[in-house]
Amino acid sequence: MNSNEAQQEGKAVTARCFALLPCAGVGSRAGTAQPKQYEPLAGKMLVEHTLAAFATVGRIASVHVVVTPGDGTLRKPDTTWNVIEGGGPTRASSVFNGLRFLLASQTATRDDWVLVHDAARCLITPAEIDALIDACLPDDVGGLLALPLPDTLKLSVEGRSAATIDRADKWLAQTPQMFRAGLLHDALEARAAQNFDGITDEASAIETAGLRPLLVPGSAQNFKVTYPQDFALAEAIFWQRAHRPASIEKSKT
Repeated sequence: MNSNEAQQEGKAVTARCFALLPCAGVGSRAGTAQPKQYEPLAGKMLVEHTLAAFATVGRIASVHVVVTPGDGTLRKPDTTWNVIEGGGPTRASSVFNGLRFLLASQTATRDDWVLVHDAARCLITPAEIDALIDACLPDDVGGLLALPLPDTLKLSVEGRSAATIDRADKWLAQTPQMFRAGLLHDALEARAAQNFDGITDEASAIETAGLRPLLVPGSAQNFKVTYPQDFALAEAIFWQRAHRPASIEKSKT
């Protein structure tokens, strides 16, 4: 083993994993009176379901939520997460501010992994988080949960279907998205002066750095609660999970 290989192996052994949840949006499309992440859902605030999934993954060193400055909703006693008041006008700015905090406070090092996850993807499971970690730990770049596009894809022109687009190589990006803290910070910093124009998720920032993130198959249930009808669907899935027969749960372990 040469010195570079030994160094890479050392990084793989010592690097930790942190979760970072941007939680500063208002969710205007959801039609709620308050930010959608704080809406009640299956007995909790929506975001509390998201946080609970990460809290049960043993390989996550700590969970951090980026909120709007002055937002004390998640500052509760005996919580399993940390609040960063660094929310910005865009998702990318919130993630960037969260990364800056983690690195500046020496909570994380540049070689540590950060799993960025949408607060509104409240149906994520610990098993899906573990699957992403397993896939990305040995990877040089990192990656994201995603789904191959299942439906026919249309090009719209003035509200009418103008063409059918080949879906063979199209994937729907999900979260978490897992990258080294330093790599992701630098990729976002390179676009900060342009107000992160064109950066729609962490993978897009990594792509602008000339790298190709790994696509890790996710689950159709890991959708982002976006529209009013999504709340009913999420509630139904939580009910189904809570009432799933024990025999089915055993077969999954």
